[in-house]
Amino acid sequence: MNSAEQHRLKEFFINSIASFSASEPVFQEVNERKNKDGFTCIHCDSKQVVRFGKYMVKLGLKEVERQRYRCKDCGKTFTDVTSTPLHHTHKPDKWLDFIKCMLEGYSLRKSADLIGDIHYVTLFYWRHKVLSALKQMDFDKFSGIVEMDETYFLYSEKGKRNIEGRNPRKRGGSSKFRGISHEQVCVLIARDRQRATYSDVLSRGRIVKSQLDKAIGSKLSSDNILCTDAWRAFSTYAKSKGLEHYRFKSDGKERVRGLYHIQNVNNYHSRLKGWMQRFNGVATKYLTHYLSWFHFLDMVKHRNDNETVKRMIVESCLLIPHIKTLEY
Repeated sequence: MNSAEQHRLKEFFINSIASFSASEPVFQEVNERKNKDGFTCIHCDSKQVVRFGKYMVKLGLKEVERQRYRCKDCGKTFTDVTSTPLHHTHKPDKWLDFIKCMLEGYSLRKSADLIGDIHYVTLFYWRHKVLSALKQMDFDKFSGIVEMDETYFLYSEKGKRNIEGRNPRKRGGSSKFRGISHEQVCVLIARDRQRATYSDVLSRGRIVKSQLDKAIGSKLSSDNILCTDAWRAFSTYAKSKGLEHYRFKSDGKERVRGLYHIQNVNNYHSRLKGWMQRFNGVATKYLTHYLSWFHFLDMVKHRNDNETVKRMIVESCLLIPHIKTLEY
């Protein structure tokens, strides 16, 4: 071999060994955190679980043994990665690099080029397996002052063939109606001063009171103070719940009343919209996944370091992915 070929071979071995070495501590933490209270069957939640042999996993150039389990109640077998984003993935040594690309917000094609030896369509499924798990991260209650406001995204059927009723749009496109219409998808953002954040797709068109109660009613109590814009659905909802309520009109003449304002949630809207522009439109059925993605990035302050990569993988593996197609 000439010097150039020797150099490429050396780099290949170094990268393979590095991928193997870096991924093992992450998998070990997933294992420890999932089984901290003893083995539990992923299928029936039984505690009657025993070890049931080993299986081999290829990581780069090496193979490692992983534990398999069997439930004595239902008789089914499972592993530590069953029902996690890592389940049924054939190149687990690529996951750390893939998560780094997600934290940077790179496109699928650019991620595939940077990672190497993987197709961008594979990364599409990896991305949504992670996001469908992160979407389930939740909290119990808001505390103190809660700022709430809605924002709108254009309804999109990106990736669908034979769209009916209109011509396909290019790079997101624009609505044919002025203002808020049925072509707009309403996303509700509610956020308290401790940064507990709710963000989800509610409906097409304007928000109504019944949707608010269904979305965040369980997270509010009489101790909360609600700050919103002047849209009437917020006022009627706050009155029905008996909440202290401060309204701020969109004309911007009065933006702050002492401690009360909606500048935090409006700032979150602005950062979300700016971040979403890189995707040139997102299919509405996947919009909740992208909201969860941005929420995670906001929690980690958009850092891309080893600890953040590890946290994203571990937390997504501790939640069961559930991909649901949204229809409105």
